[in-house]
Amino acid sequence: QVQLVESGGGLVQAGGSLRLSCAASGTIFNINAVGWYRQAPGKQRELVATISNGVSTNYADSVKGRFTISRDNAKNTVYLQMNSLKPEDTAVYYCNARAVFVGDYWGQGTQVTVSS
Repeated sequence: QVQLVESGGGLVQAGGSLRLSCAASGTIFNINAVGWYRQAPGKQRELVATISNGVSTNYADSVKGRFTISRDNAKNTVYLQMNSLKPEDTAVYYCNARAVFVGDYWGQGTQVTVSS
């Protein structure tokens, strides 16, 4: 089992910044990718950014150039730095960990609200 705990969400004005953190614990040796997804009211959950065990990253087109995903393996933590936030970035953000032969683990989510 893997436990994921997110933090760092909140209310920010448009153009502002937030940094989300996701701390992983438990059986993490077989995790080969971690990432962030988000779900806005009335919409499906969508990928925001992922990072592999190496340095490969992947971003949704809507956040490229504004968001940066990174990981600190010593702390078992993945971060999402969000700059130039827009009202359309408002959503619940979920941390995801993908484990080989097991599947996906999810955090409980953290609310990000961007006011115009």
